[in-house]
Amino acid sequence: MAWVEVNDRMQQGYRYALAAPAGQDFHVDFTPDLTPAEMLALGVFGGKYMTDCQDEFPKDWFAAARLSPRRNARLNFFGVEASQRLSVWRAKGWLHPDDPRGWFQWYCRYFLGRRLAGEDQRQIGRWKAMRRHLVQLGHHCERCDWRCRPRQRQALLQWAYDSRGL
Repeated sequence: MAWVEVNDRMQQGYRYALAAPAGQDFHVDFTPDLTPAEMLALGVFGGKYMTDCQDEFPKDWFAAARLSPRRNARLNFFGVEASQRLSVWRAKGWLHPDDPRGWFQWYCRYFLGRRLAGEDQRQIGRWKAMRRHLVQLGHHCERCDWRCRPRQRQALLQWAYDSRGL
């Protein structure tokens, strides 16, 4: 079993085990459309999300990543802001102590092979709840009209759903 040591701005001395092969052995109910590398290349979180913790993840995830030292919605695939600030996530109690950056950090670590009993089920449930937005796009938008509900599309992208073909 391999271990990952984390020392970045938000976590120091955190360590986790990789219990599954990278990109494999996902829970049967968890079928994301996009890998973390694909999400970063498309443009998520205004380019700011992963700027200080790249050492934790494979270098190839960042080869085409759209990153910036400052949050910039133009770097997002749909060119709009669709995120709530981390302070909102903290206030609502949506963060787990092992993943202080939120869902995408959990997904990156899950993708690498970390498994956390209980927390994985909670995060997969949150991911599944986002599917309702795909249904809404289908009801309100012409196929592949990316100008229709761009914030909703960007939010879906940030949860590893690919709405570009809807």
